[in-house]
Amino acid sequence: MSSRTVIRGGLVVTASDEIHADVLIEDGRVAALAATGTPAAEAFSAERVIDASGKYVIPGGVDGHTHMEMPFGGTYAADTFETGTRAAAWGGTTTIVDFAIQGVGHSLREGLDAWHAKAEGNCAIDYGFHMIVSDVNQETLKEMDLLVEEGVTSFKQFMAYPGVFYSDDGQILRAMQRAAGNGGLIMMHAENGIAIDVLVEQALARGETDPRFHGEVRKALLEAEATHRAVRLAQVAGAPLYVVHVSATEAVAELTRARDEGLPVFGETCPQYLFLSTDNLAEPGFEGAKYVCSTPLRPREHQAALWRGLRTNDLQVVSTDHCPFCFSGQKELGRGDFSKIPNGMPGVENRMDLLHQAVVDGHISRRRWIEIACAAPARMFGLYPKKGTIAPGADADIVVYDPHAEQVLSAETHHMNVDYSAYEGRRVTGRVETVLSRGEPVVTEREYTGRKGHGVYTPRATCQYLN
Repeated sequence: MSSRTVIRGGLVVTASDEIHADVLIEDGRVAALAATGTPAAEAFSAERVIDASGKYVIPGGVDGHTHMEMPFGGTYAADTFETGTRAAAWGGTTTIVDFAIQGVGHSLREGLDAWHAKAEGNCAIDYGFHMIVSDVNQETLKEMDLLVEEGVTSFKQFMAYPGVFYSDDGQILRAMQRAAGNGGLIMMHAENGIAIDVLVEQALARGETDPRFHGEVRKALLEAEATHRAVRLAQVAGAPLYVVHVSATEAVAELTRARDEGLPVFGETCPQYLFLSTDNLAEPGFEGAKYVCSTPLRPREHQAALWRGLRTNDLQVVSTDHCPFCFSGQKELGRGDFSKIPNGMPGVENRMDLLHQAVVDGHISRRRWIEIACAAPARMFGLYPKKGTIAPGADADIVVYDPHAEQVLSAETHHMNVDYSAYEGRRVTGRVETVLSRGEPVVTEREYTGRKGHGVYTPRATCQYLN
């Protein structure tokens, strides 16, 4: 049974073009586009017609950095694959790439299998996996080759969290050398965790236990130092590098320098670093705990460098690092000791709207919005043009977006499984109206019409910026 949908009268916005066009969808894929009002467009016929007059028609968002059901600090991220992907869909994101975790002493395969088991049959939208490599040894390195062959083409390492995910420079170099050979992309959490642990210990000894000290000990210079080291190790290995959640002016400068040298080095930032600051970490009482994540929020003056990096393409991607912990019962584990506050913030539902607000505010253009939220992450992680654009043959992951609707972000109305919003009370212009995932309506005129199990696992090619 062939199923056809036409989206009529909207402004189709991709990373490269803006055109008033009708979109014909057939059997879950984009079949054709034609300028609105032309004979070609008039000839489109379908059982389902969506009126997008006065609206944008944009590709579904690709969030390349989420942590559903992630264990951390004795608890678990509050969103399951079911609740987290449903919230993503509400926010106009139609693909996530989550992180499977290798436990120390275990194989990559065991970690990947565990994450497949969590996700399979539960997701409202399509998903892929990166692999967190916690234990570099000869067997792990061999497994990296096998994972790349089957579509897990990126591997995350940590210069932070000694005793948990931490890799030393030798382990990082070995993994980078392997990636240089198999086409994989190393993703790096760049903070000097060894030095940070010393500063944490010293702060607690002085009685500095409040959430704001989380930001003070995880210094911007230690992010920059680790970023520099990661770039140089990747250069020695002849490997590409993707630095996650860049938050500081000095770290952006390291990436800019590397890119000016022609190195295959990439960077992402996240909405929390663009819209929030240490002012939030310093909120009275224990409220600042809501904003504890790593890398930490920075003083407001760092935001200008991040926006500039996004405009100059020294930063290519905005992902969320969605890793929600409820304030009640989870964040509260760190009352009296900021180092015990679970690190992470909710955001998978807010990213597309916050970045549209950045268009309204003049930070970025409409096409750059789509590039950093849809096309660039799809290319970075080997999903383009199946994902990240609206073009014949692409998956019909499409959002009808009302650029004029106003909304107030709030925990009262969001769909993430967490008891607070990092953006509580913030008024934004622009709102998702209808979301299609492979041609199926997941959100229909602000009503949820999706189902768990619609989303399928999506193997990925290697980074398409390197071809």
